[in-house]
Amino acid sequence: MKQRIYLDYNATTPLRKEVLDRMADVNANVFGNPSSAHSEGRKARAIIEDARSAIAAALGAEPLDIIFTGGGTEADNLAILGVVSENGRKRRHVVSSTIEHPAIMNACRFIQSQDVDVTFVKCDGTASIDADDVAQSLTGDTILVSIMHANNEVGTVQPIEAIAARAREKGILVHCDAIQSLGKLPVNVRKLGVDLLSISAHKIGGPKGIGALYVRKGIPFRAMTYGGRQERARRAGTENVPAIAGFATAMAIAVKKQAAEAKRVLRLKTLLWKHLKSELPDTILNGDLSNSLPNTLNVSFSRLGGGDIMMALDLDGVAVSTGSACAVGARRPSHVLEAMRLDGNRCCGSVRLSLGYRTTEEEVLKTVSIVARAVKRMYKSGKTCCGL
Repeated sequence: MKQRIYLDYNATTPLRKEVLDRMADVNANVFGNPSSAHSEGRKARAIIEDARSAIAAALGAEPLDIIFTGGGTEADNLAILGVVSENGRKRRHVVSSTIEHPAIMNACRFIQSQDVDVTFVKCDGTASIDADDVAQSLTGDTILVSIMHANNEVGTVQPIEAIAARAREKGILVHCDAIQSLGKLPVNVRKLGVDLLSISAHKIGGPKGIGALYVRKGIPFRAMTYGGRQERARRAGTENVPAIAGFATAMAIAVKKQAAEAKRVLRLKTLLWKHLKSELPDTILNGDLSNSLPNTLNVSFSRLGGGDIMMALDLDGVAVSTGSACAVGARRPSHVLEAMRLDGNRCCGSVRLSLGYRTTEEEVLKTVSIVARAVKRMYKSGKTCCGL
């Protein structure tokens, strides 16, 4: 069977062996309910609290400020809804951006239906948010700013420290979705200056279905699920002990290797871009190569559909993602690329290649050859995107 090349690490990552081994051990030997007072329960509780302390330390946070969730989407939702529900009686305005993950965008649309005003700050042509634009959107009614640390589609890194400083001057809370930047950039809640921060395990070699939300001590915050008093009454439901243990293991590895791995994958990304541009001179970069995640490359191929390219590469053994769903049944291209005000040609023909801890130079060079062959074949066939 042909060995496949996986270049979709921004979607999810392979489970690290150390994580799998840790989860298997917990699954086999720790079955107690962590809310139970007997020995089996206390053993499970100890694993959770050890993991909470380790993850908190990695983020520069206090253990009691960490809430375990069912994933990144829940963490994002909980941040917005938890703050607005508890604090929104008098202050009914939230500031976000036009390039946020759907977990943020759709949570904001929900609170709009609850008579909360939301301002979506626009980005520039590289998907960068200007801290001054955020500051100008703040009013006396603003309760929360929610801006992602790095964009999941094009990789652009946002000036979170500057944004948080401007909000802090006016006593406004700041939430940061760091789900895509965790393990690729340093993520420290104190340095960033944020009050809430979302992370997820499966982006760093951990299991799916487990995430966490940092909530700075003292912030008025309301739970969005009701039942028991788990997670200090901020997120009801029996905790997923094996997944939490796996999350902590993945976090430890990600933090330890972050600097070296970022340098390694940046070299591979640079190599990938250089050779793609050489083989296909019409290739267009989407985003900002000098201010992006070290592993993320989003490019467009003029007149071709990103979905068509993605499927062609899949057949040739390469897994990538597309910033556009226009070739696979959706009516509109990526909201991020649209927010960047790219023309329809570039939006439709975009492909995201995201590298990770298993990616090798040999795979990168082989991918260039496969992409070049597929794109040239599609140009020759005359197949274009959305009738362009």
